[in-house]
Amino acid sequence: MAVISVDIAGRPYEVRVGAGLLAELVPHCRSRLRKRGVPIVTDSNVHAAWGEVVEKSLRDNGHEPHWRILPPGEQTKSWDELAATVNWLLTLEVERGDHIIALGGGVVGDLTGFCASVVKRGCKFIQVPTTLLAQVDSSVGGKTAINTPAGKNLVGAFHQPSLVLADLSALETLPERELLAGYAEIVKYGLIDDADFFAWCERNGAALIAGDSALREYAVSHSVAAKARIVAQDEFETTGKRALLNLGHTFGHALEAETGFSNRLLHGEAVALGMVLAARYSARKGLMPKASAERVAQHIDEVGLPASLSGLGLDCDGTGLARHMLHDKKMDAGTLPFLLLHGIGKTYLDKEASLDDVAAFLGEELAREPA
Repeated sequence: MAVISVDIAGRPYEVRVGAGLLAELVPHCRSRLRKRGVPIVTDSNVHAAWGEVVEKSLRDNGHEPHWRILPPGEQTKSWDELAATVNWLLTLEVERGDHIIALGGGVVGDLTGFCASVVKRGCKFIQVPTTLLAQVDSSVGGKTAINTPAGKNLVGAFHQPSLVLADLSALETLPERELLAGYAEIVKYGLIDDADFFAWCERNGAALIAGDSALREYAVSHSVAAKARIVAQDEFETTGKRALLNLGHTFGHALEAETGFSNRLLHGEAVALGMVLAARYSARKGLMPKASAERVAQHIDEVGLPASLSGLGLDCDGTGLARHMLHDKKMDAGTLPFLLLHGIGKTYLDKEASLDDVAAFLGEELAREPA
C-alpha cells in the first residue's frame, strides 16, 4: 500500500492507495468511527458492486451502516439531492465530530463533501473513491460542489477529508469508458509540469487501461502525490498555483454544459478534449509548437478518448460554446484566465486571452475534419 500525505496546514491527512482497502474499511477508519451507526453515501451502481463488501466490514466490526443510495450520474450533483442528503444526515443526528463516508466516484464525493461542509457548520468525512478519476483527482484536495443551471461546480466549499482510501480493486468493476475518463486526469499531471510523466503515459497508458495492476498503482500514487504537492502550496487557489489543476477544464466545462451535463460526455472525456483544445489554441497563438499540440491530441486519440471537437456532433457554433465560459467560476473582474501551454509540461495561467478569439478558434475546431 502506498501512503501519500497531503500536508494542509493544521489539517494534514493521508491518501492510502492499494488493493483490498474496501474489505479492510474499518481497520483503516477505526479511530474515526466513533459510533455504532455509520452514514454512507453512495450511488446505486457502486452499491451493487461493493455494498456487501463494505457492509460486511462494518458489521463484522460492530458497526451498523446507514445507506443513502443516490442515482448515478452528474445530474445527482443538484440542489434537490443536496437538501435531501443534508436532511437525511440531520435525521441521523450526525454530530460535528462524526465522519460521513463518501463511497463512489466524483459525483458522490463532491456532493457528500459539500454536505459535510454545511451540516452543523462543518462535520467530517472520509473519501472512498471507486473510480479512477476520483482516485487521482476529485477525492484529494477538498473541493466540493454541486452543479446549477448556470454551470458546473458553481456552488460549493473547500472542505478537506480526514482520510482518502483509494482501493485499486474497485477499478476492476469499472466499465472501460469510466476508466478512460479517469485516465484523462492522469495525463493532465504530465501536461501541467512533468513532461517525463507524459512520456511515461505515452509508453504505458494502453497497458494501464487494459488492467496492468502495477502500472495502475504507480499512476494513481504519482498523480495523487502531484496533486498533494500543488494543493499544499495553494489550498484555496489564491496564488494561481492550484489553478494549474484546471488544465482542460474551462473548455471541458463548456462542453459539459452544451451537452447538458449528461452521459453524452463524461467529465473526464470533456477534460481530455479540453486539454487537446488548450494545446491547439496555445499552438494557434504561437505559444507552443504545433507538433507538440498534435502529440497531445494523438495520445488522447490513441487511448480512445475524444480528441476532436467536430466529432461530438454539437449543434452550436464557437460563440455559443464560448458563452458557457462566462459562467466559469474563475471569472475575475469580467475576464477569464485560461490554462495554456508553452509546451508539454509547461502549463501556465494566461490572463490575456480574448474570449472572442477563443470563440473564433472553437468555430474552426467545430469545422475541422475528425481524425
